[in-house]
Amino acid sequence: MNATTDKIWSLLEEVTDPEVPVLSVIDLGIVRDVKVVDKAVEVVITPTYSGCPAMDVIAMTIRMTLLQEGYGPVKVSTVLSPAWTTEWMTERGKEKLRAFGIAPPTPLQQVCHTQLFHRDEAIACPRCGSYHTRMISEFGSTACKALYRCEDCREPFDYFKCH
Repeated sequence: MNATTDKIWSLLEEVTDPEVPVLSVIDLGIVRDVKVVDKAVEVVITPTYSGCPAMDVIAMTIRMTLLQEGYGPVKVSTVLSPAWTTEWMTERGKEKLRAFGIAPPTPLQQVCHTQLFHRDEAIACPRCGSYHTRMISEFGSTACKALYRCEDCREPFDYFKCH
């Protein structure tokens, strides 16, 4: 990487996910590559889900952020393969989720995400830390989350599903 590419990666740390505003696109791991030729920039992203409604806003925000910093033209390209996985999230991003009240995917769940038994794995409550939780709905506030409730503190919370 060079100084320009490093600066762009740094700027992308400030571009947040509109559905989970505590996470940057870097925290999410959706930025796959940054290419710079002269002043032209291409940012390659992979959506968390195909058809994710936030991706248009994210691409527009990336473009606007870089144009405001004097880069241009700016192209944001989407690649679908390999498919995004929660393994691409940063550990810092997972901690931000927990602090925001969303249970992050766990390492075991990430490894087992294609196997049926992962649904039986206990999800820790991000508020009190209890594993005495249960799923209320497979779908939470967005497609990438499920809705859980802690049986100890009785609070509902989103769980960022593994995939």
